[in-house]
Amino acid sequence: MVRDQTFGNRVTDIILIVVLIGITLSCILPIWYTLSLSLSSNSAAAAGKVWLWPVDFNLNAYTQILNDNQFFRSFWISTQRVLLGVMLNFIMVVLMSYPLSRTAKELKGRNVFMWILIFTMLFNGGLIPLYLTVKELNMLNSIWALVLVGGAQTLVFNVILTMNFFRNLPKELDEAALVDGAGPWYILFKIYIPLAVPVLATVSLFSIVYHWNEFLYGLIFMSREQFYPLQTYIQQLVVSVDPSTMSEDQYRRLSELSNRTLDAAKIFIAMLPVLIVYPFLQRFFIHGITLGSVKE
Repeated sequence: MVRDQTFGNRVTDIILIVVLIGITLSCILPIWYTLSLSLSSNSAAAAGKVWLWPVDFNLNAYTQILNDNQFFRSFWISTQRVLLGVMLNFIMVVLMSYPLSRTAKELKGRNVFMWILIFTMLFNGGLIPLYLTVKELNMLNSIWALVLVGGAQTLVFNVILTMNFFRNLPKELDEAALVDGAGPWYILFKIYIPLAVPVLATVSLFSIVYHWNEFLYGLIFMSREQFYPLQTYIQQLVVSVDPSTMSEDQYRRLSELSNRTLDAAKIFIAMLPVLIVYPFLQRFFIHGITLGSVKE
């Protein structure tokens, strides 16, 4: 019986290892393929010869993207957007989720506030009213149109996730702090926030990914290219090319590109910041989203 059980455990371990290796490869190979494609020649990419290694290695796609001051300007706009968006998201999530984690007896009107938040998740006024609102607030061609409008899209979900995390913390923490004379602000900053690091790191990761990858609002609210965030800029890079205004050298470089290699380069560049940040927050991710999703 012991030998049979040991053999069964080994078989189970082997199956789990194979499954995990398959999942790992399914995540890594698309990224590697994208990098290989972006470093290959036009003809090799068009012929479908590229797989795990670049064919006719060259950096033409990256030269086309990086040899442009507007690229770095858009990169800086996206960086500002992420920093401001994550900071505002953190402040709003904490200040909204903590009081909403109280009971209806402790916070009068709590259920009304919750219904208002849920309503905003289910219904919205549409794109045209949103544009008119931003225009009336004089935020067109402003970083705040990207930060505020984009942040509002993910705020309610993050608040609900963090609120449920707070609700699952032991009530004895509040009682002990109140007995010692602590006020609400002290309890929030000295007890709840340190304990909520996993869920706050998780919602911050959500916010980082959203603000970095979102490009539609750049098209809607920005009328000039110099205000485009990075994702909007690289989305418009090929579309807005005017061959009549290009120099001979620029035209030669563009002729060496294909949509596949250029798109692969754009995708890989857009991936890099998230790939760099994710490992630092990954250890909080599962713990934070699991505890935050539990509702009493």
